[in-house]
Amino acid sequence: MHRSAISRLRALKGCAGNLGTARYATSTAVASRPSTPGFFSWLTGEQASSFPPLEVPLAGVAFPPSLPDYVQPGKVESKVLENGLMIVSEASSNPAASVGLYLDCGSVYETPISCGATHLLERMAFKSTRNRSHLRIVREVEAIGGNVAASASREQMGYTFDALKTYAPEMIELLIDCVRNPVFLDWEVNDELKKMKVEIAELSKNPEGLLLEAIHSAGFLGPLANPLLAPESSLDRLNGDILEEFVAKHYTAPRMVLAASGVEFEELISVAEPLLSDLPQVPRTDEPKSLYVGGDYRKQAASQLAHVALAFEASGGWHKEKDAIMLTVLQMLLGGGGSFSAGGPGKGMHSRLYLRVLSKYPELQSFSAFNSIFNKTGLFGIYASCGPNFVHKAVDLAVAELIAVATPGQGFPFAPHFVYCIGYFCLCSILDRAPPPPLLLFVAVTQEQLNRAKESTKSAVLFNLESRMIVAEDIGRQFLTYGERKPVEHFLKVVDEITLDDITSIGCSLIRSPLTMASYGDVLNVPSYESVSSRFERRGKLLARCLLKVAIDPNIVINLQQHLDSLRRNGRTAEAMDLHEKT
Repeated sequence: MHRSAISRLRALKGCAGNLGTARYATSTAVASRPSTPGFFSWLTGEQASSFPPLEVPLAGVAFPPSLPDYVQPGKVESKVLENGLMIVSEASSNPAASVGLYLDCGSVYETPISCGATHLLERMAFKSTRNRSHLRIVREVEAIGGNVAASASREQMGYTFDALKTYAPEMIELLIDCVRNPVFLDWEVNDELKKMKVEIAELSKNPEGLLLEAIHSAGFLGPLANPLLAPESSLDRLNGDILEEFVAKHYTAPRMVLAASGVEFEELISVAEPLLSDLPQVPRTDEPKSLYVGGDYRKQAASQLAHVALAFEASGGWHKEKDAIMLTVLQMLLGGGGSFSAGGPGKGMHSRLYLRVLSKYPELQSFSAFNSIFNKTGLFGIYASCGPNFVHKAVDLAVAELIAVATPGQGFPFAPHFVYCIGYFCLCSILDRAPPPPLLLFVAVTQEQLNRAKESTKSAVLFNLESRMIVAEDIGRQFLTYGERKPVEHFLKVVDEITLDDITSIGCSLIRSPLTMASYGDVLNVPSYESVSSRFERRGKLLARCLLKVAIDPNIVINLQQHLDSLRRNGRTAEAMDLHEKT
């Protein structure tokens, strides 16, 4: 649901102005007086010019019509061609337009031979075609003041063109030509491969991006484990022939959506249909299946910091729409960020990770929640970076925060939640195990925190949808995923309906899946995978036992705890355990 707007969560600034009934020149006290000749006017013999007062409307200016009080939202119209390709458009009063061609194709479809093709195709976008050279493409885009871009992900690819809607036919024709008819000239391919080598070599300067890549290869078996960034070992093998074969196999009509924002549907159809109707009708292949298994990735590198990421499976992905939206709200609720933020004062300061972690532990360089959602599965976790001597504590904090969001809070009656917490400490004491950090219990998600996260999620998505490029991308990706474009009101309604119980439920489902862990830099002090994973498993079982066996009356629990403490102090641990089982 609104996967493009959600995954980016950009903040866009705009300015609004009021149109008056007449158009006036800028008023200044000096300009309202007739100008006097200056020294150079006297020297050249020029006459002084006289202007009318600035309060007088300019003659011969056609006034624009007044805007209505209410403007009807643009209607989304679509058509499926005979070969299975979808054409979609949303009308807009905006003078500019954005057109995009989106494909159900990404690194999940790569084979060992074509590994890295998606990354290279992204860089080869808008290069030479059968009808145009790369120079001609650049000149045509410049001539209309346009902007072109390409993006690649594990499951989808997109090519976009943004310009004034006056040039919509030129935009559509050039975009389709660049996607349908690339020639992959050897010198252009080799030039991009050299740039990719530099890009991969610079990857060490972006540890967070490196870990997010590594966590996919560690957590999944199958296509989702394929790297999105081409591995260095594949660069010597990739060439134009491999790209041509990959495009011929996967750039088929049933896997394409041509989406536009700000273009009239009839105009879009009249231009695009003749250019796309001759694509062969090929049955749409099913997406390769991946299996989430969890795992560990570690890489020792020359770095003054240790970078760690903990993640779990977000089962269902975008096809479980409500769960995917709940994960988006959960990410906003946890929030986080770096020790220094350039986004302005107050940015993210009310998120849980900022209030409970970043503001209390200056040793942390960054501490933030992330998610990566696909069609049928996904990942959700926490990324942290700090000095090597603090990394063990950073992992403890990440573990505690992930378990805390799965802890029942205000959505449960007070007495059971109080008993739940007391019973947890009782059982830890009986089993001679260290209790969790204080921030784990009694500090579950509150209704105020949830309301703030929901409002932040809605505002971020609505701000994103003010961009015509994001609107076009949102339309294209939703049609690829759902076969339709769901209105933004549907998304807002789902967000409003999320409760504390929903957050607890989605948190529990996350930590019940196997742990995926990735670390980079000075990793000598990073806790072992087994020790971290066992903490989630052990605490999950302890929580379940407490919920089943602890009495509901808090007074009974407090008295029981006092009696159990007395038995344990006297060395009667076996009797204390037996008493606990009976009660």
